[in-house]
Amino acid sequence: MHIHPKITPIYQTSVFKFEDLNELELYFGEPGSRYLYSRNGNPNSDELAEAVNHLEGGAGAVATGSGMAAIFAAILTYCTAGDHVLCAADIYGGSAALLNQELGRLGITVTYVPFDDLTSNLATYAQPRTRLLLCETISNPLLRVVDLRAAAEAAHALGLKLVVDNTFASPVLTNPLTFGADLVMHSVTKYLAGHSDVTAGAVVARTEEDAARLKQIGTLFGLTLSPMESWLAVRGLKTLRLRMNAHCYNAQAVAELLVEHPAVGEVFYPGLLTHAQHELASEQGAGRFGGMVSFQLADDSVEAVNKFIRGSQRFPFAPSLAGVDSSLSYPVGTSHRALTEEQRQELGITAGLVRLSVGIEPVAELLTDLQQALGDSK
Repeated sequence: MHIHPKITPIYQTSVFKFEDLNELELYFGEPGSRYLYSRNGNPNSDELAEAVNHLEGGAGAVATGSGMAAIFAAILTYCTAGDHVLCAADIYGGSAALLNQELGRLGITVTYVPFDDLTSNLATYAQPRTRLLLCETISNPLLRVVDLRAAAEAAHALGLKLVVDNTFASPVLTNPLTFGADLVMHSVTKYLAGHSDVTAGAVVARTEEDAARLKQIGTLFGLTLSPMESWLAVRGLKTLRLRMNAHCYNAQAVAELLVEHPAVGEVFYPGLLTHAQHELASEQGAGRFGGMVSFQLADDSVEAVNKFIRGSQRFPFAPSLAGVDSSLSYPVGTSHRALTEEQRQELGITAGLVRLSVGIEPVAELLTDLQQALGDSK
């Protein structure tokens, strides 16, 4: 009986069988021809890695157990004890915590580079053992947009690699490798999987050498992804383009409403003409600006945020992002909690800052909900 499934089955197995010792030798002699153990490779995790690699135009990729595992694998591709990393000051709090706490303990040090210096003044921050620059395509949570081509040129001029977290943009908007990045990573948990039911990551390499290194790091550190999570992520990927179009359309409408509302102080969204990097964001995102909107309440206080959270019905407080259902997060209390008050103030992450993950629901329902929730927060 010949079975030809249209969709890849779930290979829910930890280990694969061999006929004899000859077949075992073929596994080692012809890499990729067979499977041995799911930590080393599984049809489902390979399918996900290949799909993300295709979307980003890379030479190879690895699927990981989370976005954090992806960042870890990306940094270890280039760094060893005694090395130094440059990191954009505007970065996901988890990335900063990994660099400060765990990688610092392993002898990998970090210097944070202010946004304006990422492309024009990078040499000031470099050290003899600096290996890479880490930044985000669209920063978390203030949605600043990095000029990737200029960042790549600045990094490469110093002999550094450019590692880009492309989670907020997704490959639908931006492919950092085409702008000169060396590695691109994603929290697959977010837009790529898209349904808030998977925890996963991925790293894509520009060269085959880096792709092989990633594969080794993933296998030996045990960072690889399970078959079931891989299968769910691949299923989510199939609607990525449709979902991103809806996220972007709805987020633009939400941002435009917030700009006009008296209870709102400032709105951060690259699709607004007033955004400092609007033209750059349009160029790098092919005229689309993503599904994330941050805003500061006019009453810049925890109390005002609490009233808004309680008032909103369509934006539940769920500290993550990018699901098909809208949600909101509070950077001071979640993603950037580990920062000092001084660091948060420096970045502009204030008590009244709210980050919206705009979903794909009917946009009128979202706008109506925000109107009433903001009315309650005045």
